[in-house]
Amino acid sequence: MSLNLEDVSRIALLSRIELSAAERETTRDQLNDILGFIEQLQAVDTAGIEPMAHAVDVVQRLRADVVTESDRRADFQAVAPETEAGLYLVPRVVE
Repeated sequence: MSLNLEDVSRIALLSRIELSAAERETTRDQLNDILGFIEQLQAVDTAGIEPMAHAVDVVQRLRADVVTESDRRADFQAVAPETEAGLYLVPRVVE
């Protein structure tokens, strides 16, 4: 697939980008290079290749699941206007 200057002008219009004549030609060449590369990638035979979750086989190191903060709920609720049974009470906004 190859783009012409009219295609680039339409893409620029849809993208709300103003391009001069020289910029349209440069953009056309760059977009055509990108499309050419995509065509190369699509031509590669990938039959029998198993999909990968990541390009590099990495293992995520997980940290230990331990509590690092103290329970400060009582401190936080002490300054709240209204609480009940450990919950914050808020005004009703939906009838």
